[in-house]
Amino acid sequence: MAVTIKDIANKAGVSRGTVDRVLNNRGRVKPDVQKRIEEIIQTMGYKPNRAGKALAARKKPITIGCLVPSIDNPYFDKVLNGFRRASQDFADYGISVIVEQVKGYDVQTHIDALDRLLQKKVNALCVVTVDDCAVRVKIDEIVRSGIPVVASNSDLTGCNRLCYVGCNYVQSGQTAAGILKLITGGNTKTLIVTGSVKMSGHNQRIHGFDKCVKMQTPEIDIVDIVECLDDDQIACEQTQHALQSHPEIDSIYITAAGVAGVCRAVKEAGLANKVKIVCFDDPPSTRALVQEEIIQATICQQPYEQGYKPIKILMDYLINGITPKNDKYFTNNIIKIKENI
Repeated sequence: MAVTIKDIANKAGVSRGTVDRVLNNRGRVKPDVQKRIEEIIQTMGYKPNRAGKALAARKKPITIGCLVPSIDNPYFDKVLNGFRRASQDFADYGISVIVEQVKGYDVQTHIDALDRLLQKKVNALCVVTVDDCAVRVKIDEIVRSGIPVVASNSDLTGCNRLCYVGCNYVQSGQTAAGILKLITGGNTKTLIVTGSVKMSGHNQRIHGFDKCVKMQTPEIDIVDIVECLDDDQIACEQTQHALQSHPEIDSIYITAAGVAGVCRAVKEAGLANKVKIVCFDDPPSTRALVQEEIIQATICQQPYEQGYKPIKILMDYLINGITPKNDKYFTNNIIKIKENI
């Protein structure tokens, strides 16, 4: 016989309304009571009535807000496609998705975008945002108000987001170091061009690369690290300056966007094919540069999944009362070269 909300309420010694608030993440339940109810739900094996939930959801639509720094950053096109497809797939459950797009990684810009989403009365959030103290404080405030938050693409450290969906950045940095070793023989002077020191994913890619170099290929010499804010013009200028200051540079590792700008600087310096380049992701501009052999390899991270899966997780959490089993859901690191891109 199926376990009911009434059964759980009787076991916990609370009202059915309290159990319903826990199941649907509506807040206004003391933490110790919520924990006890969640344990009883798990022990008794409660399964929500999916058909009933879907019917109820149509009467009370759920809006999921998404924050993404996608302006002038083609990488996020596939993430946005994931959001759109999830919105279509889960429309029968009353799910709609709204997106706040911003440019770059300015902390206040991201906080303002979160406020705009909150003003639209969202029921949940999927965020691609900066790992900054002010942002983490904001996220914790949002979670305390009863709005669940999933971090996508780049994780947030030390805050109460529901889970993370995205790349294993340390592993991807190690993979990049391994590729650079193969294409240079391991004896190379490397410039690192990163997106933002405020993005944990970008920092982890540097950490993974550096860790692999120190442990396995100390002959790879990291000459300089520059920040381009995922902007092609800044990336071009920073690369030009680095190549002039360090003419010994013969390889470049790009941790995020700005790829076209880096490659433009390399071409203008007459160093195409001489300076070996490893980067990430495969928007059309990067695919063309791989085909030209300006870029030797790019590592892809399933951006569509980083848009679709967070919406699915939040839908299950809000409608079916399913808490994610994992704290982190890693996408795959996929190496692409001229022959398979």
